[in-house]
Amino acid sequence: MTDPTDLTRRAVLTVGSLGAFGGALVLAGCAADGSDGASPSSPSTPSPEVTDEAPTDPSAAPDAPAAGDDVAALADVPVGGSIDATINGEAALVSQPTAGQVVAFSAVCTHQGCMVAAAGDEFHCPCHGSIYDAATGEVITGPAINPLPEIAVAVSGDRIIAAS
Repeated sequence: MTDPTDLTRRAVLTVGSLGAFGGALVLAGCAADGSDGASPSSPSTPSPEVTDEAPTDPSAAPDAPAAGDDVAALADVPVGGSIDATINGEAALVSQPTAGQVVAFSAVCTHQGCMVAAAGDEFHCPCHGSIYDAATGEVITGPAINPLPEIAVAVSGDRIIAAS
């Protein structure tokens, strides 16, 4: 990383999960000089073979937004239904309320953090019985009172991708 503002989406999500204070501390500890944390006796000349980033798509322009992570095939999500999925390494729920319209939500119940499951046009929490609307993430039946957080997704061809 040569530019301290050149963060990968995974790094931003990791830092974001630490909270604002913890993330600020992590970012404050990042080296802006491009060093990789090696000992002072290591050469300071940058090597193109050694990086601290995950490999990226070589055809992508450096300033172009990264293509989103592949979530599922559009055909895997029934119209009016939903599926369990993983988005950016986190449990998620994806639904297709109408043909071609896709929405996704965190699968973590807003009541006490249990994993919510896809159930057609609803999402069901097995722990305490909360039911959410698969099209909106809104609570249908409590004890949960808050909706499921939405996750940005898009349709690209016949695939559902995490929006960047």
